[in-house]
Amino acid sequence: MEEEAAGLLKVIIVQGKNLVIRDFTSSDPYVVVKVGNQSAKTKVINSCLNPVWNEEMIFTLKEPLGILNLEVFDRDRFKSDDKMGHAFLDLQPLLSASKLKRALQLTSGETKLRKVAPDCDNCLLASSCITYIDGEIVMDACLRLCDVESGELYVTIKWIDRPSTAAAPVGKKTS
Repeated sequence: MEEEAAGLLKVIIVQGKNLVIRDFTSSDPYVVVKVGNQSAKTKVINSCLNPVWNEEMIFTLKEPLGILNLEVFDRDRFKSDDKMGHAFLDLQPLLSASKLKRALQLTSGETKLRKVAPDCDNCLLASSCITYIDGEIVMDACLRLCDVESGELYVTIKWIDRPSTAAAPVGKKTS
């Protein structure tokens, strides 16, 4: 029997800043997002070193665990795409914030749950707060791109607990 997903992880790729030049004078960047064995990618923004994507990707997970991996590439028409850096973020703080939200029995409003400092488990440029906002656990993060001369990626990560289906009768669909 397949295990029910615990919730949704929404990853919003907001923008990139000071990305590296990989073509003659600019780059054509896009971002690949990976969580576990799931992945998604943004659209390509042509000739731009400070792209604004504002694209949301949704991943169904058993719990917000593991590492969120982000890779930036330069789209090339005639050869393989060039790497423009990568960043990662441990999702463990989201899991502990989710448990805290349940312990506090939060159902609405806005509550700061915890702070995440830059360390070896993430590529944060500065500390980031995880906040409960009307049903969603939200973290805005500015990430430094690794293995590259320059570049930052701004993302918003949201965790939404799926309502418990334990009370549903066996064999019946819940709406």
